[in-house]
Amino acid sequence: MTSFNSFYQQIATNRLSHWLNTLPAHLSDWHANNLHGEFAQWQKTLAALPKTSPSSVNLSDGVIVGDKSDINDGEYKRLENLLKKFKPWRKGPYHIHGLHVDTEWRSDFKWDRLVPHISDLKDRYVLDIGCGSGYHLWRMRGAEAKFVVGIDPTQLFLTQFQAVQHFVQDPSVNLLPLGVEHLPELKAFDTVFAMGVLYHRRSPIDFLYQLKAQLAKGGELVLETLIIDGDENTVLVPGERYAKMRNVWFLPSGAAMCAWLERCGFKNVRMVNTDVTALDEQRKTEWIDTESLQDFLDPNDSSKTIEGYPAPQRAIFIANI
Repeated sequence: MTSFNSFYQQIATNRLSHWLNTLPAHLSDWHANNLHGEFAQWQKTLAALPKTSPSSVNLSDGVIVGDKSDINDGEYKRLENLLKKFKPWRKGPYHIHGLHVDTEWRSDFKWDRLVPHISDLKDRYVLDIGCGSGYHLWRMRGAEAKFVVGIDPTQLFLTQFQAVQHFVQDPSVNLLPLGVEHLPELKAFDTVFAMGVLYHRRSPIDFLYQLKAQLAKGGELVLETLIIDGDENTVLVPGERYAKMRNVWFLPSGAAMCAWLERCGFKNVRMVNTDVTALDEQRKTEWIDTESLQDFLDPNDSSKTIEGYPAPQRAIFIANI
């Protein structure tokens, strides 16, 4: 059974203590009613990971844990075989005792795009909503954030995070299997990240208010999402699928996204980066065994998705309260 007792103990003595009014009930309900059929087997695989003593942990230049010389050849092979049981690995990459977990996404590219524009994370309480397996949680900690919390309801992502945490062993980095709808108005985080989530929400304005409710006074929102070209009134509502994804609801223009944020009461709203997703950032690897970006684009015109919509263009927005 996955236990969150350590997390409860930590927040009991910090600014998140009021979360204890609701969090244990949500996580108990998750454990009682929502476990994936494979979750028990994933936990057994986790327990079989080799116990190691990394010679170093580098979270500032990547997620680089130890060196191959820290373990013997048998342990290395066992590590590779066990981690591949958690495929598909979407966000990364990770380097664990010399093993390169070559994830579908080069999430370090996104980190490099956003980090010049955000406030210094040193000593901050940070929340990452829809954090996937938690790659950016480690990078936030590497940027000297004091306490890092990620939420994502996908249980495979939780398991992947636990696998990395098995080697890093940093209690200040945590992932909880929750959706944003499970968060009360915490008003406690200095920085809230929401990257690659807004277009999956049926009600984007409600979602922005949920993000705002997690920020302490003067806090900063870092939001990354898909956009399209156009003015402040331009929003694409795709049909059944966008780039083969079923759950894409609203793709605003950059100007529309800024207007939404301002309408929700955010201040100092700015779009700091735009980038068309390239094939070296999202691609097939031996760690996913599924389709990737190349399969989602029109084979005759890479400026369009396979459905004929504009190809994925991502933007980073920063705002304050």
